[in-house]
Amino acid sequence: MRPTTFALLGGVIAAPAGAATVTVTIPKQDVAEYHRPYVAIWLEPAGGGAARTVALWYETKKTGKDAGTKYLADLRAWWRKGGRSMTVPADGISGATRAPGQYNVKLPDGLKPGAYVLTVEAARETGGRELVTLPLTVPNPSARGSGKTELGAVAVSAR
Repeated sequence: MRPTTFALLGGVIAAPAGAATVTVTIPKQDVAEYHRPYVAIWLEPAGGGAARTVALWYETKKTGKDAGTKYLADLRAWWRKGGRSMTVPADGISGATRAPGQYNVKLPDGLKPGAYVLTVEAARETGGRELVTLPLTVPNPSARGSGKTELGAVAVSAR
């Protein structure tokens, strides 16, 4: 087990940036035909710069040409920020779509101190599309937001 270092900032103990967690809630939909949403979570410097995909949930079990990747372009904001050039599956970030519930995703280790924007985007077949954007400050990231239909509560906390 490797030792964990903590920094003392203005009398507050701050966990290292890599110890931060994003909690995403996918709400239960009361609809006749439900499809699990595709979800992309990414982080980018607040002043602009390259986006870094933190998690990507899509249909991984489909086979054939394009398989489940065909609809990744429906995550329009993520697609424009760099998704179109990403090779999937990507180790450690891509996985299957999720059923309604609450999910935890670890932020990347070693984020440089500064201001960032975290975005969570969801798109669902025969459903809608939604973005939740949260400003963060590293080394002490903490933020809360919520979607209205496709996403529920989204929170970032240092653990």
